[in-house]
Amino acid sequence: MPLLSVAKFGGTSVADFPSMQACADILAADPHSRVVVLSASAGVTNLLVALANGCGQDKREKLFAEVVRIQENILTELSHADTIRPHVEEHLTKIKELADVIADSAPSLMLTDELISRGEMMSSLIFVHLLRERGVDAEWVDVRTIVRTNNHFGKAIPDEIVTKTNVETHINPLLQVGKIVVTQGFIGRDKEGHTTTLGRGGSDYSAALLAGVLGAKDVLIWTDVAGIYTTDPRIVPLAYRIDSLTFEEAAEMATFGAKVLHPATLRPAVRSNIPVYVGSSKAPTAGGTWVTKETTHTPTFRAIAVRHDQTLLTLSRLNMSQEAGFLNKILSILEKYNIVVDTVNASDLSVTLVLDKIGAGCSCSQQATFSEKLLADLNAIANVKVDTGLSLVALVGNKLDNHPGLAKDIFNVLADFNIRMISYGTSTNNICLLVQTEQATDIVRALHKNLFEN
Repeated sequence: MPLLSVAKFGGTSVADFPSMQACADILAADPHSRVVVLSASAGVTNLLVALANGCGQDKREKLFAEVVRIQENILTELSHADTIRPHVEEHLTKIKELADVIADSAPSLMLTDELISRGEMMSSLIFVHLLRERGVDAEWVDVRTIVRTNNHFGKAIPDEIVTKTNVETHINPLLQVGKIVVTQGFIGRDKEGHTTTLGRGGSDYSAALLAGVLGAKDVLIWTDVAGIYTTDPRIVPLAYRIDSLTFEEAAEMATFGAKVLHPATLRPAVRSNIPVYVGSSKAPTAGGTWVTKETTHTPTFRAIAVRHDQTLLTLSRLNMSQEAGFLNKILSILEKYNIVVDTVNASDLSVTLVLDKIGAGCSCSQQATFSEKLLADLNAIANVKVDTGLSLVALVGNKLDNHPGLAKDIFNVLADFNIRMISYGTSTNNICLLVQTEQATDIVRALHKNLFEN
């Protein structure tokens, strides 16, 4: 089998008919891109998540109507939409049924995954039809027959051994006869046959997972941004694209809020040493960023990432540090409620933990909230304080511990800002600052100007 690339197109890349045409043009120009992974059309997943959260009939009807509108706007541009419309309508009908069931009962992670997976199903069905209208020999594959996962709904973990067997059974024969395989990202299936989702960044993860199993030469992530930047260009107009960076640097950036890649995406790529490219489907010739095992240039300061919607949990009690296993008690309680701890600081009287709501191990439809029962369990062992409205600003770099004057370079810039917590030392590749959300943008701009623009 010739060398192949796995191409992943994000939601903005398949948002409408012109965007899908641009993706088809990219595939036509690259004969190596023969496995295609699609996200749901932009906006659809958010609508489905809102439906999965449960809501009244009027709101359900409005949300559902918007999902239909997005799909119909693409279908009306196809030459022979009638051949594919019934398949799309099957998914729309199922979405409505599931939303009604959820509204009449308690929210269910299993039903949530079943509902929100329909976005990828519809976009991939439409895209295959578009390719066929252009004369491309494309085959639609239900990724649930490929990616086997556990039953941790909302953040399922793939079984790579079973997945590899399924790829050899269902995808390799199609590639061997020259077909382009189009499938979905973000979705899997457990051994009981239930639909699962892989959590935030799941489509990128799907692409990297398939690339590793297939032995692909690279993973091409097509999005609405021409690469990975030193920080969000919408915040800092002078942010510039990074031509290449290491897996480790990209993982640090993604962990702390850079939205181009998700940390899990990189794991299969790192294991198989498969380069990952990030480019814009809107401007495919404008260049992008390569993420590889090694690069020729590893600067002290690489990028600034920001992650909003953080929660600071403080537990206080006298002589806390003298009680063996106290921290373990806290973590055990949080684990019980499926809440992931991000950063920990401790003193003799208190322990503070930073929790990332978005990536707290919950379903896409939920955030890490503090129920009365959780707070009661925590209050049983210490006094509890919960602070919200916080953001985590992370300066990502290389061997920061070997940089003379590091504290001066950073903290002179921060003299006029209130910093709630600083985390440094657990990694030589980042310094994290917990700040009030209303100050986060100004802090990012100030750090970028001092460390990157000067």
